[in-house]
Amino acid sequence: MYPTYETKNKEISYEYKNSVHVPPHLHEAIEVVYVTKGSVELGVGKELYHMDEGDLGIVFPNMVHHYQVFTEGTNKAIYLFIEPSLLVGLQEDLKRYCPENPVIPKNKLQDDIVSAIKMLTKAQAVNFTMSHAYAQMILAYVVTTVKLVEKELVKDDDLIYNVVSYVAANFRESICLDKMALELGVNKFVLSRIFAKTFHCSFCKYINKTRLNYAVSYLENTNLSITEVSLECGFDSIRTFNRVFKEEYKMSPRDYRKFIQERRREESK
Repeated sequence: MYPTYETKNKEISYEYKNSVHVPPHLHEAIEVVYVTKGSVELGVGKELYHMDEGDLGIVFPNMVHHYQVFTEGTNKAIYLFIEPSLLVGLQEDLKRYCPENPVIPKNKLQDDIVSAIKMLTKAQAVNFTMSHAYAQMILAYVVTTVKLVEKELVKDDDLIYNVVSYVAANFRESICLDKMALELGVNKFVLSRIFAKTFHCSFCKYINKTRLNYAVSYLENTNLSITEVSLECGFDSIRTFNRVFKEEYKMSPRDYRKFIQERRREESK
């Protein structure tokens, strides 16, 4: 999962999957993470927060964050993405503030909040009005439970933030390390080290992962053709798209869409 500055097609969406390492990224949605098995490390800014089964994490819009997994075995979590517009009257606070500590431990988490999170994963069983009500209940609870601080106090390293933002704004275009370094005003070797040491991958791999994240969202939530998805996500050819997608997901984009459709049919029964 690489949700790099993504715009979800719905006001509320979710992913329930094995937790894996995810490099630094940001997006406009509020991200709620509920660990259902094992553990995961949530990184926000320069801090790393440990989350065990039953813990809830929250990431406000446009905050650079990442995930790491150190525990062997199965580690799973529900990842909810909620558009800020649903939190009526608090949009300005979401822009200005963020949680001082983004994790609410299991022993402080109310049962009805856990129920609301789980209900939002049952898309076929929850109507539009109820899904909005559940999302607003979760966000209202979080905002009134965690301590909020100015975002500037926990802002990540400026260069890392600029790198993530640059990729988010330009990944659909043909970009290279040299051009990116020039436009950010830094040495290309410095950028290369950031990708290797902070993002744990090369520049090219990070760009492709960003594009793939968008591709997955389009495959899951739209009827765009495979060719249209490829072009929309910045791949120079359908052949390259198919090759890169198979390397990451071990199946073709067409087979992935079929897999998701079949899984949703099973979940709706």
